Amino acid sequence: MPEQMKVMNEKDMHKTTAHQKVFRILGQGGIYLFLMVMALIVLFPFYWMIISSLKSLAEYRLSPPTFFPMHILISNYAEAFTTANLGRLFLNTLYVGVVSTLLSLVITILTAFAFARLEFKGKELLFAALLATMMIPGELFTITNYSTVISFGWLNTYTVLIVPFLVSIFYIYLLRQNFLQIPNELYLAAKVDGTGDFKYLWKVMVPLSLPTLISITILKMMGAWNSYIWPRLVTRADEYELITNGLRNAFTDTTGDVNYPVQMAAVTLVSIPLFLVFVFLRKYIMSGVSRSGIKG
Repeated sequence: MPEQMKVMNEKDMHKTTAHQKVFRILGQGGIYLFLMVMALIVLFPFYWMIISSLKSLAEYRLSPPTFFPMHILISNYAEAFTTANLGRLFLNTLYVGVVSTLLSLVITILTAFAFARLEFKGKELLFAALLATMMIPGELFTITNYSTVISFGWLNTYTVLIVPFLVSIFYIYLLRQNFLQIPNELYLAAKVDGTGDFKYLWKVMVPLSLPTLISITILKMMGAWNSYIWPRLVTRADEYELITNGLRNAFTDTTGDVNYPVQMAAVTLVSIPLFLVFVFLRKYIMSGVSRSGIKG
């Protein structure tokens, strides 16, 4: 009898293990199926953008639409580049993005260092007040900034595209949290050795916070590349147009008809740099954000 009970217990254990394996496989299969469906939903707009950029206008207007071009028109990309003058738009956007990013980095680093290491009266209260401004809707800043730049006479200049948004409270908070992870003993030891604040900041804190700084640089550049409402509001001259604004009406003829395949080709060309940034630099973005969320 004991041997029979032992055999029965072993069989029950094998059945339980087999059931657990089946449930585990089904669970993992369900997760992968869900992720595949979500990936298809996310990728479909990009697929539709690309195939639309390769169609003729007549094929684009077919109903029901075709899900693959009957005749692939690579010439749409050359036409998009010349029609929208993408070369000038790329240069304008790159100039505004690089200059605003560099200036914003300088302001962010100095401010984050002051709140993380320097001691002055009212520091915590001032930092709390800065964080409170993150709760104000961005539209209110747009209204006040627009009134300010008009009084300064900055409309239709590069200055109006760069200066108003150099300070980002979110980036300052992100970098400050990363600075707080660096042991304060290093700062005190540097002060004992006669090292100045700027030298310590440049030689110690900036190298140790490089992942976060790279993340801020990438996010700031992407923000400048995708900016639409503010450039549309403050620039009317063609020589100051950015990519997002230049593509808005470049493909509309005098009758109001839009050449959508050529417009889609232009949008594809504009999206490629951001896609490459995400593919090759995504680990820096994730590393910088994750490191800034821990104080140790």
